[in-house]
Amino acid sequence: MTGYAVTTRDTAAGTLTLELKSVNSRFLDVQFRINDDLRALEPLLREAINSRLNRGKVECRMSFGRKSGGASQGLNADLLVALAKMQADVRSRFPDAPVLSVNEVLRWPGVIEEAEVGQETLQAEVQAAIAETLDAFVETRAREGGALQAMLLSRIEDMEAIVQRIGPLVPQAIAQFQQKATERMKEALGIATQGATPSVSHDEALERIRQEVTLYGVRVDVAEELSRLSAHLTETRHVLKKGGQVGKRLDFMMQELNREANTLGSKAALKELADASMSLKLLIEQMREQVQNLE
Repeated sequence: MTGYAVTTRDTAAGTLTLELKSVNSRFLDVQFRINDDLRALEPLLREAINSRLNRGKVECRMSFGRKSGGASQGLNADLLVALAKMQADVRSRFPDAPVLSVNEVLRWPGVIEEAEVGQETLQAEVQAAIAETLDAFVETRAREGGALQAMLLSRIEDMEAIVQRIGPLVPQAIAQFQQKATERMKEALGIATQGATPSVSHDEALERIRQEVTLYGVRVDVAEELSRLSAHLTETRHVLKKGGQVGKRLDFMMQELNREANTLGSKAALKELADASMSLKLLIEQMREQVQNLE
C-alpha cells in the first residue's frame, strides 16, 4: 500500500528529520537512506518498521542537521598539524607546488569538528520520531485501505449478482434441451407422422431421450461451482469486514474464486454461462491486483 509521513524534531544540537514513504508490493521491502553518522541507528528503525508493517516497498530517510556556528564547532588541531607537515614534505620535493589556501584547509574532511551529540540522547529522539512518523504513516495507509475495501466489496456484490442470475439458467436450459430432443427424436423415428410404422417403440424412444437429457444435464450442471463461488464470496466479504492482517488470506480467496470461475467456463455449454465466466474472471483479476496491496 502507498503511504507517506514525515516528522521534524528540533533538538539542542540540531534538527532531526525522518521520512517514510511506500509503494505497493506483495512483500515488505525496507530501504534506508541515512547519514553515515546515524547508520548505527538503522537496526532500531528496522525493528520499529517491521513491528508495524507487513507489506509495501518502504523507503526510510533520516537526516540530522547540526546547528551551525557557536561552541558546537571547532578546529581539529591534530589534523591541522598533520596537514602542515604533509604540505612541508611535499613542497620540499616540489618547491613550485601551490600552498593550501585557508578555504581549502577548512574544507578538508575532519578539519572542522562538530560537537558530539550524546548517543543516548540521539537514540531517544530517533525513537520518539519513528513512533510519531509510523503513527501518521499507518493512518494514511488505513485511509487508503478503507477506499480499497469499499472497491472490493463492490466487486463482490457484482459477482454475487452474476451467480444469482445464472443459477436458474441451468434448469431452464435442461428443460429446453429436453423439449428439442423430444421433437428431434419424434421426427427422426417417425412417431409424429400419422400412418407411419415406427422403427422402435414409443418407450424406447423416450428412454433414448431421457439418456440424452441426462448426459446434457451432467455436462451443463454447474450447481456445485455456483455453490462454492457463493461460499467463497461470503468468506471474502467476512475477511474484509473483519479487518486486521487480511492480505495473505485474501490472496488465497482470489485463487479459489478464480479456480471456480475457470471450472464454470470449462462447463459452459450455454452462451450465458460462458459470458458469466468471463465477467467473473475479469472482476476477480481486478480484485487480485488490489488485494496484493492490502496487509
